[in-house]
Amino acid sequence: MAEENVARSITVRDVNAPDFISAYAEVLKNNDKFVVPKWADLVKTGVHKELAPYDPDWYFIRAAAIVRKVYLRQGTGVGALRKRFGGNYRRGAAPERHQDSAGGLIRSILITLDELKITEKTEKGGRRISRIGQQALDLVAGQVARGEV
Repeated sequence: MAEENVARSITVRDVNAPDFISAYAEVLKNNDKFVVPKWADLVKTGVHKELAPYDPDWYFIRAAAIVRKVYLRQGTGVGALRKRFGGNYRRGAAPERHQDSAGGLIRSILITLDELKITEKTEKGGRRISRIGQQALDLVAGQVARGEV
């Protein structure tokens, strides 16, 4: 049986996560329709954080990470994303405990992604990647795999 050269498309699952997130954050940054809220430079990402993020592009990076998580697990909602982006809450002498991330921040990113037709709500709750969004994400993943970005 002869081997055939079948052109296999590259998806988000096939590329390295940090490379994809940085590449898609750059795509969002160059998109005029993706608007960063005015309060984004003042807000912390969770109760467990002491300060706001130092990186001026942190909002785009968080949005790209959220899109990737929704792509990998369709139907993910705000609550699951809060757990994913949460961290340890240091309580002084008491033991550390997990603290969820800020839900309003994740919700506002998801609403913006819904307006851009990248994600859409599911019937049971949560979000999934739309057909247009999947094509856009796979295009960026292919560019990352080829080393173009």
